[in-house]
Amino acid sequence: MTIEPGESLVGVPDAFQRLWTPHRMAYIGGESKPKDSTPAQCPFCAAPGKDDEDGLIVHRGEHCFVVMNLYPYSPGHVMVCPYRHVSDYTDLTDAERDELASLTQHAIATLRVVSAPGGFNVGMNLGVVAGAGIAAHLHQHVVPRWQGDMNFLPIIGQTRALPQLLGDARALLAQAWRG
Repeated sequence: MTIEPGESLVGVPDAFQRLWTPHRMAYIGGESKPKDSTPAQCPFCAAPGKDDEDGLIVHRGEHCFVVMNLYPYSPGHVMVCPYRHVSDYTDLTDAERDELASLTQHAIATLRVVSAPGGFNVGMNLGVVAGAGIAAHLHQHVVPRWQGDMNFLPIIGQTRALPQLLGDARALLAQAWRG
């Protein structure tokens, strides 16, 4: 294929199959990140004030809740968050810490029932330098994993292919959570 000066390749078929994910630009550009670290700007503080479907909440506990990740690494990626706006694990009360652990266990068990992953990544990033996207409000990630789920797309194309919509995943997990 020869390109003439001034000619554009936009929309011209070639040998590549492209997976366009323009919705990721909001994440890349930081558009959905809080303007500051106050509870008024925090999406984890805002979610419990919405109904479960709109807030992507899977389960509400007494001290913590389970919410879908808006920018998931894989289908079913949830986070366990305390209701209280706290940034450090060492600042959790005993009750918050215990419920965070219990809900993490329950999330793993529920994900096993719903989608039979081969394994999990579980953890939290404390502080911006540790990779926390929203460092002001502690949250524990529970990421289901399957053999071969992280192929070339994230490495080469900085894109993840997710076969399930967040709302659909939330509905399945919420239904399975209740038993």
